[in-house]
Amino acid sequence: MLARAARGPGALLLRGSVQASGRAPRRASSGLPRNTVVLFVPQQEAWVVERMGRFHRILEPGLNILIPVLDRIRYVQSLKEIVINVPEQSAVTLDNVTLQIDGVLYLRIMDPYKASYGVEDPEYAVTQLAQTTMRSELGKLSLDKVFRERESLNASIVDAINQAADYWGIRCLRYEIKDIHVPPRVKESMQMQVEAERRKRATVLESEGTRESAINVAEGKKQAQILASEAEKAEQINQAAGEASAVLAKAKAKAEAIRILAAALTQHAMGVYGALTKAPLPGAQDSASSGSSRDVQGRDASLDEEFDRVKLS
Repeated sequence: MLARAARGPGALLLRGSVQASGRAPRRASSGLPRNTVVLFVPQQEAWVVERMGRFHRILEPGLNILIPVLDRIRYVQSLKEIVINVPEQSAVTLDNVTLQIDGVLYLRIMDPYKASYGVEDPEYAVTQLAQTTMRSELGKLSLDKVFRERESLNASIVDAINQAADYWGIRCLRYEIKDIHVPPRVKESMQMQVEAERRKRATVLESEGTRESAINVAEGKKQAQILASEAEKAEQINQAAGEASAVLAKAKAKAEAIRILAAALTQHAMGVYGALTKAPLPGAQDSASSGSSRDVQGRDASLDEEFDRVKLS
């Protein structure tokens, strides 16, 4: 609870705490500690003291001394973090969907003086502020964004509460939405939408898979054609090289045969020329003539063989 007060419809009661001596302080019928002159204030509590009906001071944890009759403990504030359940309420979203929503609020008193004199009932004030802020923020969002932007919605509510609660000495640490209830028909529509979205994603994934498969098949065929054309090209190159080598070999063979034939013809001509230019003796003319005739016939026979070999090559 936020505070204890001696009177007032919004006063809140704080559970009794044990003094440093281990004995509970004497309390009045209102639940507030009595002025026993010597008081021990527990840790994480702030006791607001009035003197003759006016604010006097705030007692710090530990030993404190008050004047009897004149001083009176009016409020006891807890400085611990306080958790408040925000009741369920109805709110209408931007797309006119009525929601039932509740939450939990985490507070801490930062200024005991403001918390005591700035507002009559701090817990009630903060709870009402959280509910009105929730309705206002939900009216700015569509139903889909309410679920998607839950964290930003909580942050907006905290900022709005802190702007107003600063005058009450209270700081909102965080606000958390507990449950969001939608009407049954809206819930069925959302379920159908989710299923349709799943089917859509499944169809898209299937079409993408088919597309990837077709691309892979086409790419494989393309690579196969490229490899086949490269193989055919290499074969043609090798065949042309072989034919060129064969033609070159034949040309070399013919050139060699022609060279041999030319050399033989040259030798034969020279032999004929030498035979004609020689002056034979009268007695040996017949024998020389017959010898020359045999030599010429032999050379003619060898020339015929060379011609035949050139033709065959």
